[in-house]
Amino acid sequence: MADWALNAEPELQDAIVLWQDWLTIEKRAADRTLDAYRRDLAAFLSFLALHRGGRVSLAQLEELKLRDFRAWLAERSSRGLSHASSARALSVVRGFFHWGERQGRFANSRIGGLRAPKLPAALPKALSVPDARELVEAPPAKEQPAWIQARDRAVLLLLYGAGLRIGEALGLTAGDLPQGSDRTLRILGKGSKVRMVPLLPEILDALRLYRETCPYRPVSGEALFRGLRGGPLSPRVVQLGIRDLRRSLGLPESATPHALRHSFATHLLAGGADLRAIQDLLGHASLSTTQRYTAVDPSSLLKAYAVHPRAKAGKKR
Repeated sequence: MADWALNAEPELQDAIVLWQDWLTIEKRAADRTLDAYRRDLAAFLSFLALHRGGRVSLAQLEELKLRDFRAWLAERSSRGLSHASSARALSVVRGFFHWGERQGRFANSRIGGLRAPKLPAALPKALSVPDARELVEAPPAKEQPAWIQARDRAVLLLLYGAGLRIGEALGLTAGDLPQGSDRTLRILGKGSKVRMVPLLPEILDALRLYRETCPYRPVSGEALFRGLRGGPLSPRVVQLGIRDLRRSLGLPESATPHALRHSFATHLLAGGADLRAIQDLLGHASLSTTQRYTAVDPSSLLKAYAVHPRAKAGKKR
């Protein structure tokens, strides 16, 4: 029996199963994400069962007051759980309530009045331009087959040169590659949103070399990047490979696959790229997410002021 089922009445159990199906099919949530959501919802129901005295029903969810939700967050705080953990749990529970309302199964608007725990601003850990270049251009391990060397370089260039998430890069199929004179890559990102990403000639050359040297010939719908035995390349292999690279080069531990994506955006911004353009390239749903990079490189914002009429007027004085 699932953890959440221990504290839920049958009709609530049925609703949770449908919610999980929706997350899997409609939202395409990863297995790890689903597990985290289940744990957060199970912990919430466990609190309610103790708080209200018995298994939780859909009717009880609708009756919850704002003070009940606040008591739940206070109980988490008393157990020493971090603000980040509680903010994530609140997001999961709030999402469950929103889903229930859209489905016409249960509703409680009071949770909308609950403030999330305040979190410190988390800035992306971008690499410097020299460090990023060193990581991407590092000579491959000689003991590796030539096609593995070509594969790893192509993946690194997609992360830093095109700003792809590691899951997006490894989710590419053979049919996703540009054909003929086309230089754009079709990316299926979070929330099943599709975006088109232009590729630099260096990345196109790296992908071409990998395809030419790879002993496996995936067809259109099959994974482009392959592991040593021919199966789809695991993210763990990429993570460990970058870990070994950064250690051999003496780079900081923050040099991770996702840091290369952050570096892509930060370095574009420093070069004068428009935030809206960077938002499109990264596939961010909200510009506010992209704006985090302005805190990483404020010098780029000062450059933007140089074209303001008042800045020009000041120079004439």
